[in-house]
Amino acid sequence: MELNGKEILVCNCEGSMSVNGKALAKACADKSLCVNTHLCRTELGEFQRVAKKKKPMLVACTQEAPLFVEVLDEIEGAPEIHFTNIRERAGWSEQGAKAIPKMAALLAEAALDIPQAMSVGLKSGGTLLVIGRDGSAIDAAKQVATQIHVTVLLTDGNTAGPKDIFPPSLMDVPVFKGNPTAAAGYLGAFSLNLEGFAAVSPSSRETLKFGRGKKVEAYKCDLILDLRKGESLFPAQRDGYRNPDPGNPALVHKALFELTDMVGTFEKPRYVTFDGTLCAHSRNGLSGCTLCIDACPTGAIVPDGDHVTIDPYICMGHGSCASVCPTGAASYALPSADAMITRVGTLLGTYLKAGGKAPILLIHDAEFGESLIAAMARTGHGLPANVLPFTVSQTTQVGLDFLLGAMAHGAGRILLLLPPGEKSAVEGLATQVKLAEIIVGGLGYGSNRVGLIDEMDPAIVEALLYGLDAVTMPHGSFLPLGGKRGLLGLALTNLHRHAPAPVDALDLPVGAPFGNVEVNTDGCTLCLSCVGACPKGAFKDSPDKPRLSFSEYACIQCGLCKASCPEKVITLVPRINFKAGAADRRVIKEEPAVACIRCGKDFGVRSTIDRMIDKLRNHPAFAGEQALNVIRMCDDCRVISFMEAENNPMASKERPFPRTTDDYLREREELREQAKEVIEDQKKDS
Repeated sequence: MELNGKEILVCNCEGSMSVNGKALAKACADKSLCVNTHLCRTELGEFQRVAKKKKPMLVACTQEAPLFVEVLDEIEGAPEIHFTNIRERAGWSEQGAKAIPKMAALLAEAALDIPQAMSVGLKSGGTLLVIGRDGSAIDAAKQVATQIHVTVLLTDGNTAGPKDIFPPSLMDVPVFKGNPTAAAGYLGAFSLNLEGFAAVSPSSRETLKFGRGKKVEAYKCDLILDLRKGESLFPAQRDGYRNPDPGNPALVHKALFELTDMVGTFEKPRYVTFDGTLCAHSRNGLSGCTLCIDACPTGAIVPDGDHVTIDPYICMGHGSCASVCPTGAASYALPSADAMITRVGTLLGTYLKAGGKAPILLIHDAEFGESLIAAMARTGHGLPANVLPFTVSQTTQVGLDFLLGAMAHGAGRILLLLPPGEKSAVEGLATQVKLAEIIVGGLGYGSNRVGLIDEMDPAIVEALLYGLDAVTMPHGSFLPLGGKRGLLGLALTNLHRHAPAPVDALDLPVGAPFGNVEVNTDGCTLCLSCVGACPKGAFKDSPDKPRLSFSEYACIQCGLCKASCPEKVITLVPRINFKAGAADRRVIKEEPAVACIRCGKDFGVRSTIDRMIDKLRNHPAFAGEQALNVIRMCDDCRVISFMEAENNPMASKERPFPRTTDDYLREREELREQAKEVIEDQKKDS
């Protein structure tokens, strides 16, 4: 069987799951499918036979992936190979016999060609700093001292240094005291500010003694093992930094093992792509959207002028920024938003076309989520036949565009499985889930369509999934075009078209990324400050006349227009407008242009000029109507009027006309003529 140009190999794993080859082939729009029973052992020849066709392969087994890759290494010109798991996710279930539509959907999704994310380089020389309060830090350092260069920093929270630590007989690791006051950096480039930094005294006898402490602004190292229980240098996980419980030797040894392996050059995925031209963080020194900064648990996002900067070396891929970003300036790249919609559209479309009913989309990460699903399949009832698992890099990367897009493609419910340790990053995701619930509920689809699962016990999660009522959504289909705002628009249009209770407008809570603005036109002077501040072009002016227009479709409710308005006449109205023509641009205010009283050229807005005159009428510099008339002039005429004024301090005497040689010659001739006349007059008199 082939899907998207890939040869599909399916195995029922020694008959441990029911796979009807004929029904599965039909569900995948193919004629036939040979279902293997022991593909990784007795039927390995079938795998080799298909591999020799040199066509891309998709094997429906992840457990034996290393074996299949090893076999491919022995085949010259071996094709690329992909793997997907239909056993734990579909076949190993008490409803496995009904899971053919789900198997077909999982195969179709896995057969897609999804672009990979870009990466950034990290380089670590292997310099490890072990921070602790007692001798356990020295013991941990000694365990790896022969493998990497390690230094111990002892602290008890004050500049006096640690106490009651028996000096080691062999000082084979450098030991210092000090207290970290600030930390920055990432794997291969950590920097710490230290107070009271001092080396151990070699004459320490009963307890460790240290020299006089000093302040160090930037202590450099590649790796950090922090054994201070209850304290952390960074707000969240960071590459090259480990903070295990020092009372748990297994966790400490695991951290040491991981850190000693972090020596050399590494490639780290660039989890998030950023387009500063779409960012609505600030304009003209006024703060606007800060959602990504507030949501980032690692501190990788900082303001940078009118937009923000995302440090790819610190970013750990939680994706909260992409989830909450209203403009799409921050977008997840592992995979991209349009690839996510393509995947979920293929998954749901194949499932429904194959006869599946009431699909529930279970979104989970590749580590915790896969382990929990495997536990349910091996020790419990397994996933219900209508629960479609959907793997993402991080659950917290999911945003409103994906949630609404998945429901527009037919997902009856969407459940997001939260891995442990992600509580700090879940606030942004919870906001997106709440907003999705408000929207689908407001359109009449009912409540509890989108939810979070914060459970680690497979039995509890399993009971929750089996206890859900079957609910459906109309199956729509659309191409993932237009970035985040485009995807949201397409999803909302599909949901509204099939809504049980369609409305013209749906009110949303404050902070929602959709809405209208109300402008008090009586107080508006058409100064156009809002136009200059708007990052999405929702407000626009006209090059031909004084006019202010607005597009509700483009507004993200960032509030920059309201903050920049000097007249304070703008009010934000969060909502979704489903009316025909809602995306059209409407005129907020329009006035005829005022003409210059000197040259007659149109140069301004009547209301603005009148407002300026009213405010300046009592100012000493504008006493009298003649002084105020300057405001009624265009820029050029104001300059001319100023230069012509009698009291102009910059005025100068009239410049003399430049004299030339001809002028001097003419004057000489005139003098000669005058002399001749004088001589003639004298002759006549004599």
